[in-house]
Amino acid sequence: MPSQARTSGAAHAGPSTPPADSWSRRYSRGVVFTDLLALVWVVFGTQIAWLGLDSNLATNTADVRLSYFGISIVVIIVWMSALALYDTRGDRVIGVGSTEYRLVADSSIRVFGALAIAAFLLHVDLARGYVLIAFPIGILVLLLSRWMWRQWLVAQRKHGAYSAKVLLVGSTASVVHIARELGRLPEAGYRVVGATVADGTRGLLTGTSLLSHGGFGDVAAALAVTGADTVVITSSDDLPPERVRELSWSLEPGRQHLVVAPSLTDIGGPRIHTRPVQGLPLIHVETPTYSGRKLYSKRAFDLVSSALLIVLTSPVLVVLALSVKLTSVGPVFFRQERVGLNGKTFHMVKFRSMVTDAEERLQELGQLDRAAGNDVLFKMKDDPRVTRVGATMRRFSLDELPQLFNVLLGEMSLVGPRPPLAREVERYDQHVHRRFLVKPGMTGLWQVSGRSDLSWEDSVRLDLFYVENWSIIGDLLILWKTFRAVMSPTGAY
Repeated sequence: MPSQARTSGAAHAGPSTPPADSWSRRYSRGVVFTDLLALVWVVFGTQIAWLGLDSNLATNTADVRLSYFGISIVVIIVWMSALALYDTRGDRVIGVGSTEYRLVADSSIRVFGALAIAAFLLHVDLARGYVLIAFPIGILVLLLSRWMWRQWLVAQRKHGAYSAKVLLVGSTASVVHIARELGRLPEAGYRVVGATVADGTRGLLTGTSLLSHGGFGDVAAALAVTGADTVVITSSDDLPPERVRELSWSLEPGRQHLVVAPSLTDIGGPRIHTRPVQGLPLIHVETPTYSGRKLYSKRAFDLVSSALLIVLTSPVLVVLALSVKLTSVGPVFFRQERVGLNGKTFHMVKFRSMVTDAEERLQELGQLDRAAGNDVLFKMKDDPRVTRVGATMRRFSLDELPQLFNVLLGEMSLVGPRPPLAREVERYDQHVHRRFLVKPGMTGLWQVSGRSDLSWEDSVRLDLFYVENWSIIGDLLILWKTFRAVMSPTGAY
């Protein structure tokens, strides 16, 4: 392996660039075109609407006459250059996450700052309306354009296109694990096409559809056979630093890439910081916090938002209450004891969507549900206890609206893990109790990632990911996804 790696590395030591028709270049060219179109439309549109097409710019030098037409061209060129300089179209940031949007906003704000400084130093009196309208609208239009591109890219990646072709290298267990995790999120752009494992297995790995092409000495051959352009090292136990370095040398510069997957999962990006020290890439992982300013801001957001939503949805609440009262026998509201923050219990309130003896019939239905493979969380798609009005409310999660009062009282949050029943908590594994480090929520990460169709394991994994990585920005994103999930064809039940 070492001699083979050195030979291969020497063969590819010369400069190389990605092929002209690579998916990343095609995608980048399309984004460049729409970015330019957006900026031309916004900048010149603002100029024409605010100042006219041939207006001149006032300066302190009588002999110098500047045209806003020329200034608009300069602004567009500088803005496009900043978007390129900050690598906003790079294949490392597109597809998932907020990095692309943040880079677009950051680079645009810096262009605005540079323009303001240049105008001050050159004593140029730019029209304030021209600047204060063009830049905010330009940022919004750019972000909208990028969002539309992302929707298209995600659709392409779900069919295997516009993705890096990945060869996994490591132990069998780590290869299977990483393959499963990457398969959960095809929109990230990593399509696994093969593997080489420590024990040299050839053929399908047990229990998977992943084909192994031998051991670590067969990486070069596996790359050629699979056409992979990215090597992901899934474990370093069997790969000492020297062999990893030789493997990186054997890759074709500019076309093939090396990724090292650390033994970390379910860690949010903002908590990860890379710091190279003497050639050693150290990964700092910030521990999650559940107190202080961050927590107070979340409570303030919940308090204001729940009060506002109660006022705005009050007509809907009245209509739903009358519908429940007039169509079935029993109370309008259903109150149930749930486990919340730090394991303390509270009474969660909902519109009653079931018959009055629903709890008495639960044991019989629970046996059927466990027979279907659900050992902890009771979920039944066609629950016979649900009333006709209740089914409609559940379809759009309208029965959950009274929980806004739980949020207002501080017992729940708008976003958080699902509040469980005490009988469910008794069956929890120890690690699942981390869900109680934050308040339970009306909606959460697993509700917008599959709603009622997720398995128990996936629900727990997503809830724990939220507990470890929550943020106000993340909550806003989940709330937006909740609206989309509620309106999707696959409703809750």
